[in-house]
Amino acid sequence: MSMILSASVVRVRDGLPLSASTDYDQSAGMQECRKYFKILSKKLSQLPDRCTLKTGQYNINFISSLGVSYMMLCTENYPSVLAFCFLDELQKEFITTYNMMKTNTAVRPYCFIEFDNFIQRTKQRYNNTRSLSTKMNLADMQTEIKLRPPYQISVSELGSANGFAHLSVVEYKGTGKISAAPHQRLEPVTLPGIVSFVLSLLCGALNLIRGFHAIESLLQNEGEDFSYVIAFFLGTAACLYQCYLFVYYTGWRNAKSFLTFGLICLCNMYLYELRNLWQLFFHVTVGAFSTLQIRLRQPQGKSPDYNV
Repeated sequence: MSMILSASVVRVRDGLPLSASTDYDQSAGMQECRKYFKILSKKLSQLPDRCTLKTGQYNINFISSLGVSYMMLCTENYPSVLAFCFLDELQKEFITTYNMMKTNTAVRPYCFIEFDNFIQRTKQRYNNTRSLSTKMNLADMQTEIKLRPPYQISVSELGSANGFAHLSVVEYKGTGKISAAPHQRLEPVTLPGIVSFVLSLLCGALNLIRGFHAIESLLQNEGEDFSYVIAFFLGTAACLYQCYLFVYYTGWRNAKSFLTFGLICLCNMYLYELRNLWQLFFHVTVGAFSTLQIRLRQPQGKSPDYNV
């Protein structure tokens, strides 16, 4: 019999479970699938936004969007179109019910456990195909899956002796080869983010100009300190790197942004004699503001308005 067995909602960046359906099946097969659930939840940020894992008589499907992943376990013969339609319905309801701030600041596992009621009702509907709404456009879903099929994860990619996942370089249809850390899209740019980007560029330009002036002074006066030139150019590099971190996703992105901010502070401390307090305050404040915007702009999956 084809049916959905369980589902869960997981935060992408750290695998924190936010909500899940209640499972009563304690069979060996289900226990094994729960292990795969845990492994996958820790690797969501390294996987495409739509995937399928076939584990013998069960399939695990999931989609990721706006920093949250929606995962489900079903029997191997459950239609793929209905499986991703089920996940899409969970996604739309979750996004409507909870804002991103609550999701990003959650610290306790299953803090949105009340969402389980919606998961259970939706699961019952999808396990009884006769009760499904006729508004579902299966043709569009089938076309979407045909054009961009879910990435097929093999069990061998996840398996290792200690139970932790190990993802090798694999090929994803439609995107070519991906590594263990594929490209991640970031959330849409906000107005404060644009302001921080422009101010960082301005600080970088000011440091660059002062750096060239310092070189001119050094050539004209032999007593000038060359370390000031280095400090100005390091400040320029730090500001530009903050702009890069704001626009592009990289590994250890938040840690890099804090280290870059630290470098900005050190450079301005060293340039204390060449700048007044307002200039120092401006450069350090812009660096802190840019660091905050980098921290707030998290990776996302596909936008919530797609068909499947």
